[in-house]
Amino acid sequence: VTAVSGSGPAYVFLLAECLAEAGRAAGLPVALSRRLARATVAGSGELLHRSDDAPETLRKNVTSPGGTTAAALELLMAADGLQPLLTRAIAAAARRSKELAG
Repeated sequence: VTAVSGSGPAYVFLLAECLAEAGRAAGLPVALSRRLARATVAGSGELLHRSDDAPETLRKNVTSPGGTTAAALELLMAADGLQPLLTRAIAAAARRSKELAG
């Protein structure tokens, strides 16, 4: 539980950091990039919270086939993409939780 829920907010905040940095690297002003990242994470979280739909349904609903989001998701959902990275990160947090518990 700790590895997913207790540490989870830090993962979401890191996502916002990464979005903001990617925006800055793409040429957006830092302040604008941070505002966009914050609004994106907050708005998406609110939609997820209020919806009865599964996360994958929400993702599919905002992804146009062949569009910009689909191009990005192709990388994020690759065999070496976000899912396996998060799985390893959560396993590391779970191991550390067990170590701390003694």
